This record gives sequence, structure tokens and C-alpha cells, in this order.
Amino acid sequence: MTDAPSDLDLLASATTLLAALEVREVSARELLAAHVERIERLDGEINAVCTLSLDRAVEEAGAIDDARVRGGAMGPLAGLPVTVKDAIATEGIRSTGGATELRDHVPERDATVVRSIRDAGAVVFGKTNLPRWSGDFQSYNEIFGTTSNPWDLERTPGGSSGGAAAAVAMGFSPFEIGSDIGGSIRVPSSFCGIHGHKPSFGAVPTHGYLDHPSHHRSTADVNVFGPMARSLEDLELLLGLLAGPNDHDAAGWRLDLPQPRAVELSDFRVAAWLDDDFCPVGSDVRAVMDAAVSSLEAGGARIDHEARPALDPREAALCGMRIIGAAADISDAATRHEPGAQYGHIDLELLRRDRDGYRLAWSEFFSDVDVLLCPVMPVPPFQHVQAAEGSNFAHSVLADHDDRPYADLLWWCGLIGSAYLPVTSTPIGRTANGLPVGVQIVAPFLHDRTSMAFARAIEPVLGGYQPPPLARA
Repeated sequence: MTDAPSDLDLLASATTLLAALEVREVSARELLAAHVERIERLDGEINAVCTLSLDRAVEEAGAIDDARVRGGAMGPLAGLPVTVKDAIATEGIRSTGGATELRDHVPERDATVVRSIRDAGAVVFGKTNLPRWSGDFQSYNEIFGTTSNPWDLERTPGGSSGGAAAAVAMGFSPFEIGSDIGGSIRVPSSFCGIHGHKPSFGAVPTHGYLDHPSHHRSTADVNVFGPMARSLEDLELLLGLLAGPNDHDAAGWRLDLPQPRAVELSDFRVAAWLDDDFCPVGSDVRAVMDAAVSSLEAGGARIDHEARPALDPREAALCGMRIIGAAADISDAATRHEPGAQYGHIDLELLRRDRDGYRLAWSEFFSDVDVLLCPVMPVPPFQHVQAAEGSNFAHSVLADHDDRPYADLLWWCGLIGSAYLPVTSTPIGRTANGLPVGVQIVAPFLHDRTSMAFARAIEPVLGGYQPPPLARA
């Protein structure tokens, strides 16, 4: 491959790299080669990228370079090399879902979101690691092994989009597309110190999700695909490209996401729900969140520390986790609050009826509030733990957090995600021992641009993405 310019910064935002491509400071061939070289040099101990597919990528990059020289029309992502989570189908590139049943599976067509970024000119050159069937808050499987956190190799990058988050944090890929049923974008974004957006349910098509040997093309309740990146500008660009209908809805389905409710920090009506008895937050995470909120208030933010939706958070979260478990039940790595629970049609309808009541409570809450700040996880990135058999959620504890039950990790994400709400997870600081902590910025249903706008407003105060030490090697 062609050597890249020696001063090229692969930790820059995707938007910055695209600007360099547009003015031909770097070619698509060079940018691809630089990312591959970086992966080969730095990914060994992290193990974020599980598959490279370069022949087609080199051809596509070359064609884009040639078209740019000729002055041809360029897509908004033209020449940008990217990796994709291995739970999302990529035409011609092995896509396993982390499951041995799909060890050699090479899809014949892209997932809808992959087709969208390819149509925009992105060059897909690899896949990133994850847990089997995306069913854990860690990222390991029998095919590709364990992915480690670039901030501390003894700890997890989160899951299920852990390889994706680590790849973005390390500069192996300018952005990623993650999936999220119970926190799989939000958790690894928080644990790796990057930005991630869980869209409103249904706003981004999920056809091509690999959670079962039949690799079906249906849409699982509560599952979403969303962007993960080093800059908020990148998230906004990507959401605009990804949002839209699944193929069979395209004839009549349209989406017009509202403009943000506010732009300036002082104009947002903010609620802060930083801790609760239904899922107590560890002191190290709480300290970071308290410091962040204090800094925002000093910067002019209006924050209500008492406002809450009119619901029992434990009951709402439990309902959400049961729905999440049912949505994941098609795979044998289902994440359930009650291991082994089986739900019939009537049971599911009753759960959804309860959930609709909670959604109404959230809607009423957001009539007086623009965004809610709450924890992503009750703990920071934790040490690797892998149950000898069965699910970690049923059998594991967090040894580095006073043997806290692994299942506690589900509560905060389950409370929010099952209500279909959009969430931007953004970095707000690091613990005393240097581990990243993010926050869930929750907005009303379909007000995705509001949570992103608030993340933009707080970034100058709290700092946003910072490269892990290993990324500067």
C-alpha cells in the first residue's frame, strides 16, 4: 500500500480527515494504508479489530482518488476508511456476530446502514470485536478472543460494541456503527472515552443485524444502530446519513427529526438524576458526575436536581430489562434479568402495555425538561470477568467493585433504552485512577438533535474526547 504523510493525525475527527481528503492533502489510498499500519502496530494487546479485508478496500480507495482527480462528484464520506462492528452484515467481508455458528459467514449483501455509508463513499476495510451474539457488557468470544480497554488492558472496553469503541478511541477507524439493545453503544462509549449516540427507536434501520444463525433481516424491539465517533460533529453528520427507513418501508416512510430545543448551555432546561437506591452509583463514578455537574452550573447551566419522571424506577427498569431479554431471546446469549425466563405472546403484550405507560410518563416529564443527565453505568470500566459457563449476568460478580452482582450493570441503561428514548453518551471526566466516565444525555423521543446539541454545549466545559495513552504510542 501507499505510505501516508508522516504528519497525518489519525486521532483527528472524521470531519477533519474528510477535509484533508477533499483538498488532496492525503489520498484515500494513503489514508487507508495509514489506518492499516496503525492497527498492525498498536492493536495487538487491545484486539479491537477482528477481521481485515483489504483487496476490495484498496480498489475502492483507488477509484475514489481517480474520480477526485477528474473532478467527479464525491459523496460526503468519500475516501474515508472505516471498520464496522461484526454484528452488522458487510457484503463480501466475513461477519460472524461473534458466534462460532457464523465463523465463516460472508454476507451477500450489506446491512442497510452499511450500504448507506458505502453509498456516501466510505471504504469499509475491517470488522471489530464483540461478545457472542452481542450479549454482554464485555467483548470476547471463542473465535477472536478478548478485547481490552485502551485505557487499562486489565479492564474491558465494554460491550457489546467494545471493539468498535476501542477502535475509534485508538484511531484505528474514524467512526463506527454500533448496535444497542441494553446499552451496547452507550456503555463502550463511556468506558473508552468517546462519543456515542443511541437513536430513537426506529429512526435508523437495523436490517442486517446478526443475532442468530439465520442472520434474519427483521427488526428486534428496542434494538437500534447508531454512530460512535471522536467528535460530536461526526455524530451529527453520521446520524443524518444513517437515519431513514428499512428497505421494505421506503415507499411511504419519512423521517423529519426536530431541530434542537436549545443550542446555548444556559438555554437548556436540564434535570440531573445522578444516583438512586434502585441502582446505587459507585463513589468513583459519582465523584466524576458531581464534579461535571458543578462545572456545568458554574458555566451557566440551569440544572434541576429534583425533577423525576412519574414512575417507579425499579419497576420501570425491570419491565425494560424483561423486554430487552425477550428481544435478545432469539440468540442463545440472551441478556435477561431473570435467566431462563420465557415469555409467551400475552406476557409480551402485557410488558409492552406497561412500557407504553412508562413512555407516557417520560413524555410528560419532558414537557418541562429538555434533557436528563443520568449514569451510563454504576461503575467505571471493570476488570475482565468471564463466567466458566452460562451468562455473566447470571453467574458473575465484579471482583474489583466489592463483588457487586454483574446484573446490576443493566439497570440504568435498561430504564432508558426500553422507553425508545434517544441518548447521547459523552465523556465527562476520569476517575482518580484515570478511567473514563461518560453520562447519558437523554432527550424526548425523536428529539435526537437535542441530546446531541446539549453534548456540544457541554464539551467546551468538560473536554470531550481525549486520546488514551496507548493511542499516542
